[in-house]
Amino acid sequence: MKNIHLMFKFLWYSVLVCIWGVSCTSSGTYKKTQMDIYMQYYDFIIDSLSENPSYVCARTARQMAVTTDSVAYYHYLVLLAKAYMFKSEMDSARLSMNRAEVFCDGAVPSSLINDLYADIYNMRGNVCARQGLADSSVICFQKAFDYRLQGSNRDVLPDISINLADAFVRTGHYDKGAMWYRKSLSYSDSLKIPEEKRFPAYYGLAQVYMELRDFTSCDYYYELAARHYDKMLPFEKHIYLNNRGNSYYFRADYPKALEIFRRSLVLARSYPDMIFEEHLTEMNLGETFLLMNQVDSAAYYLNLCGDFFRSIENQTALYYLDTQLIELALKQNDLPLARKRMSEAVQPDYVEPNMQHIRNRYLQHYFEEAGDFRQAYYYQMENQRIDDSTRNERIKMRTAEIDLKYSQDTTLMKQKIFIQQKENEVLALNQTLYIWISVCICVLFLVVFIIVYNKKRHYLLQMRTRTMITALRMENIRNRISPHFIFNILNREMGSYTDEQAENMRGLVKLMRRNLELTGQFCVTIAEELDFVNTFINLERKALGDNFILSIFIDEAINPGQEILPSMMIQIPVENALKHALKDKEGMKRLWIDIRRIEIGICIKIRDNGGGYKVNSVNHGTGTGMKVIFQTVQLLNANNKKHLDISIANVQLDEGEIGCEFTVILPQGYDYNLKKMV
Repeated sequence: MKNIHLMFKFLWYSVLVCIWGVSCTSSGTYKKTQMDIYMQYYDFIIDSLSENPSYVCARTARQMAVTTDSVAYYHYLVLLAKAYMFKSEMDSARLSMNRAEVFCDGAVPSSLINDLYADIYNMRGNVCARQGLADSSVICFQKAFDYRLQGSNRDVLPDISINLADAFVRTGHYDKGAMWYRKSLSYSDSLKIPEEKRFPAYYGLAQVYMELRDFTSCDYYYELAARHYDKMLPFEKHIYLNNRGNSYYFRADYPKALEIFRRSLVLARSYPDMIFEEHLTEMNLGETFLLMNQVDSAAYYLNLCGDFFRSIENQTALYYLDTQLIELALKQNDLPLARKRMSEAVQPDYVEPNMQHIRNRYLQHYFEEAGDFRQAYYYQMENQRIDDSTRNERIKMRTAEIDLKYSQDTTLMKQKIFIQQKENEVLALNQTLYIWISVCICVLFLVVFIIVYNKKRHYLLQMRTRTMITALRMENIRNRISPHFIFNILNREMGSYTDEQAENMRGLVKLMRRNLELTGQFCVTIAEELDFVNTFINLERKALGDNFILSIFIDEAINPGQEILPSMMIQIPVENALKHALKDKEGMKRLWIDIRRIEIGICIKIRDNGGGYKVNSVNHGTGTGMKVIFQTVQLLNANNKKHLDISIANVQLDEGEIGCEFTVILPQGYDYNLKKMV
């Protein structure tokens, strides 16, 4: 189970590394910028913009205070202007936009600057729309759209298209309005925007068909928008309710219009900062009550909204309001007040035909009450002319709208064919990518299999090694028990020997006892090892003769009783030197044991003058001793980062002789513990 877990863990990390490598290769290392922080903040705060613009103003000002990137700073400033607009503080909104535009004018052109320009002109268009400057809003929204096409953030193209469509509808260009609403839906398709986010285009198209008096199509699109009413923001709900109420107003279904306008007013009053929406709804309610001859209610609502529209100087709204107040005075039978209001009424540069028609109807009523039937007839004929013109205009608009619709459908079909071709190309590329990914996964599985297989082999080898070591330990224990009986017998027999014989026998017994003790110890101190070596050499001195000299040097920086080394590490080379090099040598026989402190640890050298190591010499043993040393070093080195080094070399001695030198390097901090392995 452990090996399976390691295999899956390795595979998972390998896949992650591959994905990371591909992503880094394709897009480079990603670093979060202040523009990224702004976009996150915008997504977080946008829902609060219409509900609580005061909160947005305060929060955005704090964000601006800690922003050092200029482009991000002025994006925050445009967002602040939008919050001011929702608070109906138009002067503050214009001031913020002017500051941002001055920065853009002086900046080096780039996609980020184009995005900022787009946001500025989009905001200018919204402010102009709120002030009734329909033609100016069209110009601003068109510039916003053009700059957005040259920018990097095209996800908002559907929203700008809707703003431009709204502006065209307000100027009476319903064909162009419908075209831009459909463009918004087309962009939404291209950008994969979900259906629940497309309702502004639906209720925009509904308004177009309302103006063209195609109420069947109008209701169809309003129903599409109504499916997502719960997901609309408050100001979007107000737009939907206000426009739908107008659709019943134009059908002269005033009770139904009144019901929807009341819902709109309740919504607007639920949010303290929706002042514009609240007073616009009050004006719609005032006219509806006026048409239903409920004069007191009409006067109440018209009086509520008058001061607000005068404060923001919305010419379109003031023209509409003055028209209602003229009719209100007539229905109150106050002819002088009606005359006064006519003389004080505002005259915008552009008046929508619908509003001109309403004003003419109420002026006709006034002149009828004043007894000036010539003027009354004049306004009646003016309305007749407007009706004929409007009817002809609607026919042309519907024809143009149908033509644009089908031309757009043809364009969409071409786009879909093009998109399908590109999707097929992408599919082919994806298939190639999938093949390479499959090959990589197969290679990974093969690598994992090899690694697991090697781990399994290593594990089995470890198990065999442990079994062998356990068996050797048991055999060692048994071998250590039986010699004790022999030692007891030898001690008893030595009582009948001469002093010299007894001394030699005691040395032999000591050597044998010490040898048994060393076989039970993996490591010994240098002092213990040298004591054993001296005992062995003393027993061999008689065979070596009087011309044998032993020289032992221990560095003063070394404490032999504390420094440790593997047992027999000195004994075996010494025994080999006596047996194979010095025993049969003629003349002086010398053996040096040199132990010194070096930079990396301790260096031990065992050197003789026996003529050096000869590979083809007949005077050599089985090599068992050296095999033990090499296997011991191999086991220990597997458990250490620093390695214990051994070397054997022939050396030139001072007397001109050749000798064999066995060198051991014991690293500082070397671990002689084999528990980690066995």
